Amino acid sequence: MQVYVAERDFQPEELPSLLAPLENWNAVSETTGSRVNFKYIGPKPPPQNCENCLTITRGAVFDKKKRHLTELRAYSARNDRLMTSATIVVDFTLTNSTALTDAIAHELGHSFGLRDCYSCKKKSTVMNQFGVNTANEVPGPTTCDAAQVKSTYIQLALQASRTSQPKNIEDEGEEPVEDDTPIVVPKPKP
Repeated sequence: MQVYVAERDFQPEELPSLLAPLENWNAVSETTGSRVNFKYIGPKPPPQNCENCLTITRGAVFDKKKRHLTELRAYSARNDRLMTSATIVVDFTLTNSTALTDAIAHELGHSFGLRDCYSCKKKSTVMNQFGVNTANEVPGPTTCDAAQVKSTYIQLALQASRTSQPKNIEDEGEEPVEDDTPIVVPKPKP
């Protein structure tokens, strides 16, 4: 997936905080079975209708009640639950570099189908809650996160294989073949 960062929205020193979570998710790509890899393209805007693109930008998304500082906005062109493109919007109030890294890692978790887990043990998942400019101290997917994503992708593959089966086709079975496998009959009991 091509990654673009809105240059006007972030300072050059913030770029490593934005890119580190991408590398952390890339590191578990094979383990999760997603085979999704993020490639930083640069601080330019993505092309119009860019497929397989992620843009990281700033915007007003802070929600006092939910303590919501970031938001994933995803688009599926084929309405198949697979993202075609996405934007991660980071609120202007999120300025702590460690919290910024953790927030991007968290939103990427959502892109892989993970849900918030505020009751999970601290540091057990990237999906833990964090506060305003307070990191959750999980800059990338944990072993638990990778296992959850793998499970999600297995389920998605099963659903896809069921829906891709031709409909109303009668199974004619296999052609009969000679079988010389011996038949074992248990000895009768006296």
